[in-house]
Amino acid sequence: MDEEILKKVRKIEIKARGLSQQMFSGEYHSAFKGRGMEFSEVREYQYGDDVRNIDWNVTARLAHPYVKIFEEERELTVMLLVDVSGSGRFGTHSQFKEELAAEVAATLAFSAIANNDKVGMILFSDRIEKFIPPKKGRSHILRIIRELITFKPESNGTNIGQALGYFQNVIKKRCTAFLISDFLTPLSPHDSSLMAGGQPEWADALKLAAGKHDIVALRLVDCREERLENLGLVKFYDPESTETLWVDTGRAEVRRAVDARAAEQRNRTETTLKRYGIDLATLYTGEDFVKPLRNLLARRS
Repeated sequence: MDEEILKKVRKIEIKARGLSQQMFSGEYHSAFKGRGMEFSEVREYQYGDDVRNIDWNVTARLAHPYVKIFEEERELTVMLLVDVSGSGRFGTHSQFKEELAAEVAATLAFSAIANNDKVGMILFSDRIEKFIPPKKGRSHILRIIRELITFKPESNGTNIGQALGYFQNVIKKRCTAFLISDFLTPLSPHDSSLMAGGQPEWADALKLAAGKHDIVALRLVDCREERLENLGLVKFYDPESTETLWVDTGRAEVRRAVDARAAEQRNRTETTLKRYGIDLATLYTGEDFVKPLRNLLARRS
């Protein structure tokens, strides 16, 4: 690792570790409790115990009924599903969306290992770019941070549905997954217009994944994507399609149309997430992401 990359990794580590320790440890612990139950011990049967918990082997050996005692399984597996498509290389307020994604993912990773959880990561565009299996430890987290800030995707497009499908195939045990993306994706093939109220292409995959895993959505936004300002004639570049387009932002009807399209896409995303019980936090480039994340954790506690 060259010196410049090492400095970047160290900078994010210091910030993410500080945020994790000072602000998220308690909230994280209560918001993401273990979902399974693991065997703890046996004790003598008492009136009112569930007979389904009787340990028949111990009962037969000791000639007296004993029951199994279970405790909540505290250790979790946390997966970070990070969108590395071309639209992440956009930002007008001191940072790109991909830089915000790196800081947020690193903070969540440190929160996870502070609670003795395993952390893994999937980087995706319209293909699976990289899979890092879940592990524990600081060296593992530093590898995740290094990949977040140095990885160069092979594709610019976005396919959240494919990422969710791959995630289900490689992670068999129930886990908590953070889907970190701007959710700027096409409609399903049978839906031709945003205004038609169609669902995103990833809706069906989300439904299946949410039935097995605890999924949290973190939507990354730059404020210029939600409201187009009057900047005159502007040349826009789409990093995913690599197409360019001249837009006259001085025309009010043009700004209204662009804003309406952004609002429709936002509403479509939020409606789909809500339909399948997915908690959502919206994080803006150049702004403190602590408050919206803490609000999300508080809602889950």
